[in-house]
Amino acid sequence: MKPRLSGLTSVIDRGISPSGLRELMNVAGEYIDFWKFGWCTWLLIPLKAVKEKIEICKEFDVKVMPGGSSLEAAFARGKIKEFLSFLKKLGFSSLEVSNGIIEMNLEEKLKLVQTAKDFDFYPVITEVGRKKPEEDASLPLSERVELMKRELEAGADYVVVEARESGVGIGPYDAKGDVKKDFVESITREIPVEKIMWEAPLKSQQVWLIKRFGPNVNLGNIQPDEVIPLETLRLGLRGDTMPDLLLKVSR
Repeated sequence: MKPRLSGLTSVIDRGISPSGLRELMNVAGEYIDFWKFGWCTWLLIPLKAVKEKIEICKEFDVKVMPGGSSLEAAFARGKIKEFLSFLKKLGFSSLEVSNGIIEMNLEEKLKLVQTAKDFDFYPVITEVGRKKPEEDASLPLSERVELMKRELEAGADYVVVEARESGVGIGPYDAKGDVKKDFVESITREIPVEKIMWEAPLKSQQVWLIKRFGPNVNLGNIQPDEVIPLETLRLGLRGDTMPDLLLKVSR
């Protein structure tokens, strides 16, 4: 039952219409916790439609946020407070704080977390990692873990492990999209699993993470049409996880 604190599913919105969103929520709303307007897509949609989609999400107890890229754009222009006020007027309830594109030091990012809290966004979710695979690969794992710790200590409610929409050749996944086990285990030795949101756009990644951490692992960058298939994996109602979970799951 919602609201959940773990076992969260975060859906990425690439531009679905309000009517399409309502149709999805009517059949899958119970299984969606966060709805994220991908990167800056929502800036190209009529504001009336953005507001309508936000209201639909609220009807189904789904937290809604803009992609972190739009916050980075506001930061680059020195317009953070104006931007956050605008988000509040539109009805956004949650916020993602990232620095995957625009240069931003840790203190600046932590200040953004606190500012988001001051504006009463909840949850505030930070993202650790870079958008360009070569830049992300240059971020030492020990430093990545330390950043996650610092951001949680600063008040972030969850931390996203960057993997982009593709889930291939970036963050916890190799060039084939397979999970880098040592990478994942190094993070979970230091960071509580319930505080981590794993971007896991591929079914194979979802299966691995659910088998490793159980059905209440937090998963993000889920496509709208993958919500119900993912829930069957969580519940052990699909061949990939049935032997492991069918008689053990309680959600």
